[in-house]
Amino acid sequence: MEAKRIVLYDGVCNFCDASVQFIWKRDSKGVIHFVSLQSETGRMLLAQNRIPEETDSFIFLDNGHAYIESDAALRVVRYLDGAWRMLSIGRFVPKRLRDAAYRVIARNRYKWFGKKEACSIPPLNVRTRFLD
Repeated sequence: MEAKRIVLYDGVCNFCDASVQFIWKRDSKGVIHFVSLQSETGRMLLAQNRIPEETDSFIFLDNGHAYIESDAALRVVRYLDGAWRMLSIGRFVPKRLRDAAYRVIARNRYKWFGKKEACSIPPLNVRTRFLD
């Protein structure tokens, strides 16, 4: 796998899909790639990075390091355009608090935002950034 920065996400979650769209629209350099957790590639990346297969969290692989939960989100914003990078100051909030908030959203994401039958098909201009 040659991509150095990869977001692994729940491909049937509406909130996760919206998050992926948010990221690709603000990553004008195109350095972040995407893989759904449900895909064969996603499962392979979980195994390679010693992340339990039942993990359904947002995961960010950045140059050989795996970040999960709030750490993943805070790491991703470093690569976004403009003022979005400033969100990385959230790393100064205690990890326990950040991850607790993250888990509340993650636990309720299907109830609050809904679920799809299958992963979305991205537009042609970003399709090459999807590794599934």
